[in-house]
Amino acid sequence: MPLLAAVDQLLTQGQPVLVAIDGPCASGKSTLGAALAELYCCPLLHMDDFFLLPQDRTPERLAKPGENVDHERFDREVLSPLCHGQTAVYRPWQCRSGCFGPAVPVEPGPLTVVEGSYSLHPSLRDRYQLRVWVEAPWGVRRTRLERRDPGCVDRFLNIWVPLEDHYFQACHVKDCCQIHCSGQ
Repeated sequence: MPLLAAVDQLLTQGQPVLVAIDGPCASGKSTLGAALAELYCCPLLHMDDFFLLPQDRTPERLAKPGENVDHERFDREVLSPLCHGQTAVYRPWQCRSGCFGPAVPVEPGPLTVVEGSYSLHPSLRDRYQLRVWVEAPWGVRRTRLERRDPGCVDRFLNIWVPLEDHYFQACHVKDCCQIHCSGQ
């Protein structure tokens, strides 16, 4: 598999490796990230933990591509410390409860995987040694969304998918990735 070969090659260089997995909702990013984390016994971080707080979801911010996530907090609390060989500590935003969860420490190590839409935001992408794009046909994605939460499919269609599509197109996310995977 090209992805595993790329990870293995990067790990032989003796430097910490950060991998980002981006792509449309329900395309298989979390599943791929979990498989890598299990295979390599490494941390897996989720961009969903960095969605904007409700008060920060202003029309002005959401009109800009890729601004549906608090990429500034992710960089400050996670990427910058890990890139400097320091322990990262963050509190995941829990959308369902509307509050922050307990602090999560992440030790720097040989490999760290970050999965989620917006993980390759232009302000973050150069920090990763490997950038992965995952996509799946809309029918597969819709079925997955319906299984996750049948009541949220319309919200995805009307809010989240258009925001993601704007980000993917305006920020050329797929084009910046070295590896492309099918999440079928």
